[in-house]
Amino acid sequence: MMDVTNIDNNSSGNVDGPSDNPILKKQKRGIWITIVSILVVVSMFMGMFLHKITSPRVMSAEELRINGAIVFESPRIIKEFSLVDHNNQEFNLANIQGRWSLVFFGFTHCPDICPTTLAKLAQVVKQLDTDIAKQTQILMVSVDPARDTPEKLAEYVTYFNPDFTGVTGEFLDIMSLTRNVNVAFQKVVLDEDYTIDHTGNLILINPKGHYHGFFKPPFELAKLKTTFQSIVTQF
Repeated sequence: MMDVTNIDNNSSGNVDGPSDNPILKKQKRGIWITIVSILVVVSMFMGMFLHKITSPRVMSAEELRINGAIVFESPRIIKEFSLVDHNNQEFNLANIQGRWSLVFFGFTHCPDICPTTLAKLAQVVKQLDTDIAKQTQILMVSVDPARDTPEKLAEYVTYFNPDFTGVTGEFLDIMSLTRNVNVAFQKVVLDEDYTIDHTGNLILINPKGHYHGFFKPPFELAKLKTTFQSIVTQF
């Protein structure tokens, strides 16, 4: 008969189990480190991918031109001027510094081009990336100061967007500003009235208060938004 006392002590359960095996522990730790590392790398690439697809597209100078946006190699200095806004507050060079300005020169009696442009701008600002929208202002400078009082402009520009600003002033002061940004306008007499012929470009002024470039009409929503955001992103 076999003496049970001679059974190998290893059968009594004194051998370390698989969970206590140091080699297995090291292997498990290595696997977890590998998994975590892979997840970190994947997360980084996903973040970079999302940033790329959500960031404004940066366009070349040629692409900008094709899409109607002209950017000067050297932005042009705008001389000091003195006008008033639609709240009858002074409006001068300081008011176009510190953020981007999209400026349209028009008048409230304009039958089509002016209201169409302001309506388009109202659509554009709603679609701009939040950070770009915060640093952008829309201005309409009147080229018909005889009829466009601050009160008239207040009613007109805020109809399109409460944040739009209307600007008017003395005729010679307005003309001085238009010369700084290459905008032409002239009075055209009709039978018992008159209208104003004026440049339809949308003027772009950078945060330094310099004439940065312009957008040529007709203005298409997608093109205007994309080219403007590209210019701001590259600045």
